[in-house]
Amino acid sequence: MARYAREDLDRIRDAIDFASLVEQRVELRRAGVNRMTGLCPFHDERTPSFSVNVDEKLFHCFGCGEGGDIFRYIELTEGVDFPDAVTLLADRAGIELKTEEEDPQTAARRKRERRLLELLDRTNRFFERQLWDAQEAQPARDELRRRGLDPEVLRAFRVGYAPSAWDRVMVGSRHAGYQPDEMLAAGIVQRSRDNPDRLYDRFRRRITFPLADRRGRIMGFGARAIGADQKPKYVNSSDGPVYHKGRHLFAAHMARTHAARSGEVILCEGYTDVIALHQAGLENAVGLMGTALTPDQVAALGKLAPSVVLALDADRAGREAMLRAAQLARGSGLNLRVVLLPDGMDPADLLVKRGSDALKAAFASPISMGRFHVGHVLDQADLSTAEGKDLAIDALRPVFAEVPPGVLRMELIAEAAGRLRLDPSVMGSLIDHAATRAPVRSPTAPAAGGPGPRDQRTPGPPSGSNDRSGAPASGRRPAGFVPRASPSFLPHVGGGDAIARAELAFLAECRAAGPEAAPLLADERLRGLIANPVHRQVAALIRDALLAGSDPQPIDDSTRMVLELVAGSAGMIHHPSVAAAELAGLRLELGVVTAMIQAGPGANPGAPPEALQRRKLDLQERLNRGLGELLKGPRRSG
Repeated sequence: MARYAREDLDRIRDAIDFASLVEQRVELRRAGVNRMTGLCPFHDERTPSFSVNVDEKLFHCFGCGEGGDIFRYIELTEGVDFPDAVTLLADRAGIELKTEEEDPQTAARRKRERRLLELLDRTNRFFERQLWDAQEAQPARDELRRRGLDPEVLRAFRVGYAPSAWDRVMVGSRHAGYQPDEMLAAGIVQRSRDNPDRLYDRFRRRITFPLADRRGRIMGFGARAIGADQKPKYVNSSDGPVYHKGRHLFAAHMARTHAARSGEVILCEGYTDVIALHQAGLENAVGLMGTALTPDQVAALGKLAPSVVLALDADRAGREAMLRAAQLARGSGLNLRVVLLPDGMDPADLLVKRGSDALKAAFASPISMGRFHVGHVLDQADLSTAEGKDLAIDALRPVFAEVPPGVLRMELIAEAAGRLRLDPSVMGSLIDHAATRAPVRSPTAPAAGGPGPRDQRTPGPPSGSNDRSGAPASGRRPAGFVPRASPSFLPHVGGGDAIARAELAFLAECRAAGPEAAPLLADERLRGLIANPVHRQVAALIRDALLAGSDPQPIDDSTRMVLELVAGSAGMIHHPSVAAAELAGLRLELGVVTAMIQAGPGANPGAPPEALQRRKLDLQERLNRGLGELLKGPRRSG
């Protein structure tokens, strides 16, 4: 690692206005002769505890304890190490750095890199002059004008034009004292396939976009064809000593300050998309440099801002690129959101067709990555058949696994249910747990080393508690214990609705018990406890089937999926009985009464609180007594 001369570090400190530097991110207020305060950029706070010593160029936060000098501030805010912090500040101050105790090889490499960067910058200045002065570049200027891009903004981005002659850059670089190997290393010329000794310009008859690092140093070029006869449409610099594809972001040096202030960075695909957004006032936009998003670029995005808005192309490839971005960003702490532009347009198209206001409005309300992902899965699915819906639900499970409980999750489940024409509670149960159609092994003969049926489907009860079937949490079942479906055996329905789970448990016990349980499903009082309309339909279907001695038949997709859930849960009941079904009905009624008590007197004007409490105690006593009866005496399976 290079060691910088002490006098250079002192020169940087003297040259940099620390207050102005901090004010790029923090709004400061004077708090004394040489002290300013503001909200800390390193942690969330409402009362200013961040202090800046203007004269000594030091900072300290009394809230989080972070502090240091001007170099430490750059390390923290830019996400760089000390050498990079020094070079960033040196560039800002216009100071050329000297290093101490640098070995000859490192010194030679730094010297060569500096020459290559100077050659690239010289080449870009040539391209810029060509774009604005050369008659040959008129089609390029017309194309940029057609894209709605202002000359002032194009000049700020240093856009240029590479002429069609095969050796203009090469000849000019040779006259400036650069050797062929340097031109090759910089990527501005290439060898002929037919004659490797012959060199010619790499970029010809193309609009050029300089690719710079975060310090603004040009490392390479992206070049766009202007003629229909030119293939490929884009030609980019290849990897070399200074340019490394997939490591940087287009316009990061221009967006850095704006992204830091807003806490958000916009990621686009095309160079002109980024320029269009900057022209519209969205100056926190950056772009991919002609590559798919890479881990290095994800890290670079994180250094710019904690929130990323993806505005990639609306075609299939662009949508899948956004999903890959979500995978790469998983665990990085980045908050990803998505902008879907109207009519499949890209930002540059939207700018020219509808203007800056429409472009800014399109970016005003990005959607969550979860919402985008759910929509993408459903858009790709065949929702005209039950099989297609099953496949869509399978694809949605890992998507919802990334969405934490909350309002967004509830909205997404409701949205998916609407597209699939299912009841939201059914959709929630299918999303939260794997389908129960798969065959289940007998608990007496699990696969070697494998879990039993309960382990395959849902976790056991919390440590130190009893499950609702009366089994102690220690895992040792009393002699004669009868495992049966209970709410804990069933999927979480509608985001954890205990009443809906109890409804399904009751239906499963009735179906498992057989025709003798049909009167329970015909009991108006018990049927009245079932609040979910789909579950009520299924209760009637099971009742009729039990009486007819047949299997219940669904009447639509929602009842079909609930019947499958009930059948799967019923298959896990190894000692079905009417008594067990009656207990499931008591559990359901107890859940309903408990919910009524929790809702308060205002929600139940016809049910006095005292009466509800008495009913709850009665149900608990009956439930305990019934469980005791079932647990009397050993019972064997088989």
